Amino acid sequence: MKYIILIYGGENAWHGMPEAQMQEEHAKWMMYTQDMVAAGVMVAGASLKPIATATTVRVRGGKTGTTDGPFAETKEQLGGYYVIDVPNLDDAVKWAAQCPGALYGSLEIRPLGIITSPDGAVSMQ
Repeated sequence: MKYIILIYGGENAWHGMPEAQMQEEHAKWMMYTQDMVAAGVMVAGASLKPIATATTVRVRGGKTGTTDGPFAETKEQLGGYYVIDVPNLDDAVKWAAQCPGALYGSLEIRPLGIITSPDGAVSMQ
């Protein structure tokens, strides 16, 4: 079963962090990712650029509108994600609990539904 782990945190947590601490945190994220790859559970993952680079898109009355930035101001923003392939939710929770982001933010796990691959193949989860 494929699950997405959505990683939420305060974007400003990295600002003003001493370089040595930043490198230490980065190493924790790299190790976590490498552990998932080694275990054969990682499907995909990415960090997101800062919230200031976001564009919100809405279509109302047939007209497309865009707004710079997010729609809502929140303390935690979506900062990245992992897609993992594990047998069940308990295993997904175990992997999420090991994520460095769980120590200072929050993680949301959702099972994936319909998955479309780049070659157009569609599968149901």
